[in-house]
Amino acid sequence: MLRIHCTPQDLLNVTVADHPAPLLELSLAFAALQRRDVPPEQGRWWKRSSRGLPRAAHPLLQLVSPQGAGPLFLDPPAEGFAEGLDTVLAAPRARVRAELRRVCGTGLPVTPWLRSLADLDRAAWKDLERALRTGHQHVIRPQWARLESAFRAETAWRSRVIAQQGLQAAITSLAPGTRWRALTLESPLPREAGITLRGKGIVLVPTFFWTGHLLAAPQPDGRLFLVHPAVTPLSLHPLGPADDPLVTLLGSTRARILGLLVHRHTTTDLARQLTMSISTASTQTKALRYAGLVDSRREGRAVWHWCTPLGLDLLVHAHRSAS
Repeated sequence: MLRIHCTPQDLLNVTVADHPAPLLELSLAFAALQRRDVPPEQGRWWKRSSRGLPRAAHPLLQLVSPQGAGPLFLDPPAEGFAEGLDTVLAAPRARVRAELRRVCGTGLPVTPWLRSLADLDRAAWKDLERALRTGHQHVIRPQWARLESAFRAETAWRSRVIAQQGLQAAITSLAPGTRWRALTLESPLPREAGITLRGKGIVLVPTFFWTGHLLAAPQPDGRLFLVHPAVTPLSLHPLGPADDPLVTLLGSTRARILGLLVHRHTTTDLARQLTMSISTASTQTKALRYAGLVDSRREGRAVWHWCTPLGLDLLVHAHRSAS
């Protein structure tokens, strides 16, 4: 059983992740590959996706726990693969050793290569870098456009659950058997684990490769990432923007902006993420605001934008129609 002891401040600081993390998905993909309890549809799709997995990626099968237990230095929540890889390669030695001890304590076999990683052997870390690059190229990159679209739909739906049904419903629906006992969140886990939070908050992070129990990933900054299976598996999501009814309704640019505005962004943020001018981003958000899909507010020199309830409903319903 997993028990997470929260403070009231942690519950006030519950948020939904604003982007998928490629290295987290890669790590959980290799965890799922080693499990036998993956649902049939997901399992068949995984076998097709992993067919011909290059040998250079095989070291990840030694390192990643099939229980989804980490190691946590391997899957930083960076938005880009290159940034995340740099974070992995710069992981402090003490954290690397502590995480390897922890995951080996959950049943991961201790191999000579893992010992070399713990000793910061240069050749072993070169193997790890090559494995991460190869795994990302073979498993994650071909699915990234679909995964980003699925992530936006999932987080829009989860945000809507929080708005309509409250935080309790949003969190207890993350995985079967999850429940609250006062300020303690309990969720089924193959082993006993307890985490005590200190008010830094909880981030709800959907994943599209993991289909098992709820995963708790404490972060160096004190926050807790609650990693949970997405409601709709990636294999059941539409293949791309051509299948997206929002593109037909709003056009591709406004559809992408609406998807991003599940979370608050400034006009400058939108322009940067969509590689457009600030004036173009402002014009597009203005059109969405007139349609009642987006709210905007100036704070100092920045203008912030976010989805209205109507905008969130449109995202969720369009995704269901496409599926």
